[in-house]
Amino acid sequence: MLFDLPDDDTLYTALLDRDPSYDGQVFVGVTSTGIFCRLTCPARNPKRENCRFFDSVAGCLEAGFRPCKRCSPLAPAADTDPLIRDLLAALEAQPSRRWSEADIAARGHDPSTVRRSFKRQFGITFLEMARLSRLRDSFVTLSAGGRVIDAQQNAGYDSPSAFRAAFARLLGCAPGRFTGKETLRADWIATPLGAMVAVSDKTRLHLLEFVERRALPAELQKIRQATGDEIGIGRFDPTEQVEAELTAFFRTESSRFETPLRYHGTPFTRAVWDELRQIPPGQTRSYSDLARSIGKPSATRAVARANGANMIALIVPCHRVIGADGSLTGYGGGLWRKQKLIELERGFAGSRKSPGA
Repeated sequence: MLFDLPDDDTLYTALLDRDPSYDGQVFVGVTSTGIFCRLTCPARNPKRENCRFFDSVAGCLEAGFRPCKRCSPLAPAADTDPLIRDLLAALEAQPSRRWSEADIAARGHDPSTVRRSFKRQFGITFLEMARLSRLRDSFVTLSAGGRVIDAQQNAGYDSPSAFRAAFARLLGCAPGRFTGKETLRADWIATPLGAMVAVSDKTRLHLLEFVERRALPAELQKIRQATGDEIGIGRFDPTEQVEAELTAFFRTESSRFETPLRYHGTPFTRAVWDELRQIPPGQTRSYSDLARSIGKPSATRAVARANGANMIALIVPCHRVIGADGSLTGYGGGLWRKQKLIELERGFAGSRKSPGA
């Protein structure tokens, strides 16, 4: 389980000591370099504030980190399985390639066996690993001010139009339109539960979502239509602020979020979102509870729709809403994330740590 790990201070001490007892069980992602390592990595120790700890390779990759070439965190699994060794070497040699099951079969491997082996060893399939690598590299290129053609090549798309179409699905606009003067900017934030996209202007946060949320392109389009502004690549101060607050949240140091927000919704949906923010961390509510709390006891279905329309995950904690029978219900970030968040927030319940804003 992700949150059965020791606290981050203990893990950072283990990193400084290069403690081998955590090898293969804990990995560190370094935000200043974008690399993840084993705790025994011989590289210079990173600063404490730049460290994110994960209990799996999948968590590191989903958060946007790439494996270190010095300590080779993927190597132990590769050493024991020739199939994994072959495909990891192929991916390293061609990180921009759009791998397919046909490519896997052409190398003499059974695709279903490959899926099972990678899932068992890393918690992620080979094709998912390759896709995350392409997407991460293309986003890094654009964030650094690189040319669209450079990002296209890093992402492994065989034509500019194919790349623009794929990127449009993520951010809602073609990267060739970015000028660097957009009043809204999007950037990735790495978290232990996967990469998130944050969109902000100079003063407020408009969106915070996990990157694979299906509704993300439509949400970004909604923001553009509501503001009349375009979305570029990069970040403003609200994104910096929310990244720091998310770091404290996942370390269970604070559940307070004070980043200024910009809602995009009707008065009714805004009222629901405000009420969601009143649910203390470690507690849950049903849709009917929320409907009664806003003075609309017969509006349970409308409350559920408003909950699903939330575009600022975690800060507007729609994950704290469960079914009337206590069961987990739909969550745009995935039910497994909802469960993890509820488990994490139990650490705040009854403590003196900062309550949710």
